[in-house]
Amino acid sequence: MRIPDWVVYTVVLIAVITTLFVRGGEDEDIGRIPSPFDVSEPDPSLMEPGPALPDPDPFDEKVLVQVGSAEDGIGTAFAVNRSGAWLTARHVVDGCSRIGLVVGGGRLAMVDDVRTSTDSDLALLFTERAPRALSLDLDRELRIGDAGYHVGFPQGNSGEASSQLLARSQLVTRGRYQLEEPVLAWVETGRSGAIEGSLAGMSGGPVFDADGSVVGVTVAESPRRGRIYTAAPGSIERFLDSQGLITPESEATPLAAASYAREADRLRRELAVVKVVCRVGGL
Repeated sequence: MRIPDWVVYTVVLIAVITTLFVRGGEDEDIGRIPSPFDVSEPDPSLMEPGPALPDPDPFDEKVLVQVGSAEDGIGTAFAVNRSGAWLTARHVVDGCSRIGLVVGGGRLAMVDDVRTSTDSDLALLFTERAPRALSLDLDRELRIGDAGYHVGFPQGNSGEASSQLLARSQLVTRGRYQLEEPVLAWVETGRSGAIEGSLAGMSGGPVFDADGSVVGVTVAESPRRGRIYTAAPGSIERFLDSQGLITPESEATPLAAASYAREADRLRRELAVVKVVCRVGGL
């Protein structure tokens, strides 16, 4: 018995469509080159906010950091006004004989003055000017689960990480100097590009909230636990006040998991966030 032509055509058509869908699935999963702005984690800025972050408590988790002898190194700083005041972490610049800010083309802007906090891992660097200052929001109510975006120079290269606010902790610093201060603990949720391993070099860099305002300074990490620690807003505010520093209102750009890497690149290009070079000997 002869099989009708329409049956043959139908079978062939189904086979072709099935093959195309199977191959399409393989191409999507195998050998795909991800964009540096791909987002594999959920966007924390779109999640429901949690309860308000509690006040510091004597029973907060303690995190021990050992600061060794002064040596050459790198870190991150960001401008807090256009008069040349830059905020960074104390351990990045403590013990340095000369400090420079990398401003592009291999050029260094030399730091004229350094002021360190006596009760927190914070320091101010002063140069002649800054092209742009970042917006600080140190009074807003923080909530568990808030999105955080950390910008800087991990391992000396441009990079950033996303996180969510987890809790308060107590940072205990021992070694070259001794401090005990409240900090914020963030759980890392993602990284841009191909950053692997330690985020060392991001110390001193800003952490932004979803509105694009600075709410902390990166001071430590725990790679094993996937946590990033930042100076508490209250510590930053007290330090700036003690130095009589005025931080004017600045424009802020909202951030999300899909956009924070692009915004971070822009801030580095505009020299609002810069690499710090410490030399114990000379530059």
